[in-house]
Amino acid sequence: MSTEDDTDGKTTRVTRKGQVTIPKPLREEFGLEEGDEVRWEKTEEGIRVRRATQSAGRGMLVDDGVSEEQREEMAEAMESEIRDQRRTEWQP
Repeated sequence: MSTEDDTDGKTTRVTRKGQVTIPKPLREEFGLEEGDEVRWEKTEEGIRVRRATQSAGRGMLVDDGVSEEQREEMAEAMESEIRDQRRTEWQP
């Protein structure tokens, strides 16, 4: 992978397999970790890469009396557990 500065930040090359690497400073800034998903969107300006969020059903199985803060904590704990499981499954 080769990176170089340009006016918008960083550039990377596409590999023969069509893979790209998200530069480390951007992964850190946006909290992207192994196993996270990103969405590729076609725009008039070109391609936009966005973090894929799975928040549409977030908290829907939780009792009505649970606070928004508690719902968020539960969702974050579940996301962390899923990430850990993916890491374990993807170990060579």
